Amino acid sequence: MRKIILLFYASFLAISCNNQNQSKMINISNNEKLIKQYFELFNQHDWKKMSEMYTETADFKDPSLGKGIVKQSRKQTEEKYAELHKIFPDLHDEVIQIYPSGENHIIVEFVSTGNAPDNSKFELPICTIFTIDNGLITKDFTYFDNFEEEGEE
Repeated sequence: MRKIILLFYASFLAISCNNQNQSKMINISNNEKLIKQYFELFNQHDWKKMSEMYTETADFKDPSLGKGIVKQSRKQTEEKYAELHKIFPDLHDEVIQIYPSGENHIIVEFVSTGNAPDNSKFELPICTIFTIDNGLITKDFTYFDNFEEEGEE
């Protein structure tokens, strides 16, 4: 009888762990889909819909916003990208790789490019760590080299 109880308990634990792992995998898959949609909206320049993928106020770590963590509303996020779009009308992000990291984080390696009306161009490799809770982005920590190349002024 004791062996039967132990066998039942071991089976219950295995099933329980398997269900938790499946739940984690579904969450990671949904998060990847969300981030792929995010970059589709970015490349369509649909700043309003893209900003709605964030919580009402999200945490940003982005050299363009200053040092440290900056809180931004959806409206501020929409306005930031709309301004950038005015400078670079053909703004485009090419995703190189998406790396799921745990249940709530997606790391994305991409290259952002654009051409200004004065024919100046930029190509910037970027890495962003997104934190996602309940289907919305709560944190957007973006890293890129924001130093000018030697010899530029």
